[in-house]
Amino acid sequence: MRHLIDPTDLSMQELDEVINLALDIIDNREKYADVCKGKQLATLFYEPSTRTRLSFTSAMMSLGGNVLGFSDAKSSSVSKGETCADTTKVINCFADIIAMRHFEEGAALVAALNSNIPVINAGDGSHSHPT
Repeated sequence: MRHLIDPTDLSMQELDEVINLALDIIDNREKYADVCKGKQLATLFYEPSTRTRLSFTSAMMSLGGNVLGFSDAKSSSVSKGETCADTTKVINCFADIIAMRHFEEGAALVAALNSNIPVINAGDGSHSHPT
């Protein structure tokens, strides 16, 4: 299992492989239509985002997977004081991968350190937005 927290988490070769795979998916949508069937993506968006959140949602659905999560932390247990680490531990019971956007720098790393499933940083403060 690997997390994607910072763009430097991928080597140049791995980045080329990801881009080539993405191009193949675009050219051969039917081939990949069920590759994530039965998988759950949790989108944990602690700050407003339209393009990034919908990009993850669209990609997962195009690959045959499902999406759960929140687009407003105020509608989650965060509003009752639940920490990022605690939320991550709970989500591990429901999802296969997490895409997380947070206003605090380093929050994605905190999530990764508390997760048994891969975490993708969808933006954490001014630190990084590798996706």
